[in-house]
Amino acid sequence: MASEKPVTPTEEQLEILEYNFCKVNKHPDPTTLCLIAAETGLSEEQTLKWFKQRLAEWRKSEGLPSESGSVRD
Repeated sequence: MASEKPVTPTEEQLEILEYNFCKVNKHPDPTTLCLIAAETGLSEEQTLKWFKQRLAEWRKSEGLPSESGSVRD
């Protein structure tokens, strides 16, 4: 099984990813994810991985638990 090499997005790709994360949706649905992947030229898997990592960074910076749904009263 060939595994995908990690790809570092270019500055232009990062701008598109960050814009979509901050202004559009932190949790893109499969259709939106496909469109973002097409716009950046990254695979859907790479795009999804970037969003997951970025969401974890955002949650940490906001002082939230790393997993959604794990907030306790």
